[in-house]
Amino acid sequence: MTTPESLTIRNALIFDGESPELIEGSISIRDGRITAVGREVEETGDVLDAGGRTVIPGLIDAHFHAYALSLTSALNETGPLSYSALAGARRLEAALGRGFTSVRDVAGGDVGLATAIEEGLHPGPRYFFTGPALSQTGGHGDIRAANDGSCFHGGHMCEVVDGAEDLLRAVRHRFRTGATAIKIMTSGGVISPVDPIRVPQYSAAEIRVVTEEAARRGSYATAHAYSPEAISHSVLNGVRCIEHGNLLDAETARLMAEYEVYLVPTLVTYDAMGRRGAEIGLTEVGAAKNQEVLTAGKNAVTLAREAGVRIGFGTDLMGELEDEQLAGLRLQCEVLGVYGALRSATSTNAALLRREDLGRIARGACADLVVLDGNPFHEPSILWDESKTRTVIKDGQIISTGALQGAADFALNVPVA
Repeated sequence: MTTPESLTIRNALIFDGESPELIEGSISIRDGRITAVGREVEETGDVLDAGGRTVIPGLIDAHFHAYALSLTSALNETGPLSYSALAGARRLEAALGRGFTSVRDVAGGDVGLATAIEEGLHPGPRYFFTGPALSQTGGHGDIRAANDGSCFHGGHMCEVVDGAEDLLRAVRHRFRTGATAIKIMTSGGVISPVDPIRVPQYSAAEIRVVTEEAARRGSYATAHAYSPEAISHSVLNGVRCIEHGNLLDAETARLMAEYEVYLVPTLVTYDAMGRRGAEIGLTEVGAAKNQEVLTAGKNAVTLAREAGVRIGFGTDLMGELEDEQLAGLRLQCEVLGVYGALRSATSTNAALLRREDLGRIARGACADLVVLDGNPFHEPSILWDESKTRTVIKDGQIISTGALQGAADFALNVPVA
């Protein structure tokens, strides 16, 4: 890892995170921040010659799970936390190597992981976490099957909490321990055993106490929700973001737009489970649920776009499926095009995080960047082809240079004479 105080990237095509028009020129970086962008940029410090390649803002995965070590919920929830943290740190490091310089962990994570990354104890992206997601009894976060008589109050990724008073206490505890947002389960899910996907979860009063307390703390709540019934129930009771949303209809999409609620689709997880379900031990019940949401997912994103909903990007990959993270960009490109997909994974996700200094290449922004092996607007596969070379920069520091698979031919850091 190279750690210059200043760095200039020259001879680049620049996607700034917002405009569909690429900028030709250079990027000047000092002390982890971008100081200038364009043709007239003074070269200082180390110089990285992009050779006409495209530079994009560091990617943001807004639906990541560091502790999702398996597709089996019980293993993720009840194993030793020390093991989950170490394995999760490896998952975070791998995400950074792919070009994801920020992730939002929406079920799990803790201040220890975040602090270790901030202090440089372990390489990883900027880490925004919610702590364990909140689930009602028998909801998406309750891992017990109908014939399971054991007690389960929660684990590393989900906590079962019922009633407004206990939910209020749980929200306050998460903010006390460093959470940046709150995740609540408001519909059934694919791998949970006893909850139909379409049925809304939590009462209006329960959702409202979560969203109001989060807003009072200057934060927000995001909801796992698939069906129009569950989405509208969540939106009308104050959530700021919907995760998944695969069964969205046009009327509910318009409601989301009216309330300025984000959608974070996670198309790749259903695509990957559909292709690799047998390999990873997906149950018959889970496979049937997955097929239902898989066929509707792309249509939901199209409906959201037509309604004017702000669309982010997430992956939601568990266990061995983590290596499919870049494939999520392929699926989002198929629906939104290259520009729409890139904007989702950069500036839109940054706005969701309320971090205007991320997801953009502009003066004053954090110097989180990816140098791609060509122009994705001409060759979209550059975004997800792991044999292509990419250079990842976080905080103005060159984290990795090379192909994710195979030998690198793109080591272009040279000092200024």
